[in-house]
Amino acid sequence: MTIKSSMTILFENAFWIGLYERIDGNKYEVSKIIFGAEPKDYEVYDFLLENWHKLKFSPHIQADKIEERKINPKRMKRIINKQLENKGVGTKAQQALKLQHEQNKIEGKAKRREQKEAEKERKFALRQEKKKAKHKGR
Repeated sequence: MTIKSSMTILFENAFWIGLYERIDGNKYEVSKIIFGAEPKDYEVYDFLLENWHKLKFSPHIQADKIEERKINPKRMKRIINKQLENKGVGTKAQQALKLQHEQNKIEGKAKRREQKEAEKERKFALRQEKKKAKHKGR
């Protein structure tokens, strides 16, 4: 089984963000990291070392099969330069982030609903308490 990962730093909407993509077998996952100012290489490395366990990855989506073969060093250099020129977010990364966003939205909605119900129950209990107090003549 092959595991590959890559980190892409780009500027988006007044913030520098990092997209950490990992492919484990045929599962593709992505995590979005928001940096304030433009991060230096060592800052990114330190961040990953310290916060690796805190990263929230998107739900996995199917990835294409990874082909392992030796690549000519000159070709590898061209590929790397081409990736460095690419400023946009990959479509798989966009799909994975969208899926993560939708899940967060659903979780937030459920959490808000629970809080609303708890508040409703608390207010009801308070009203009942007041009724009892009035009935006792206090």
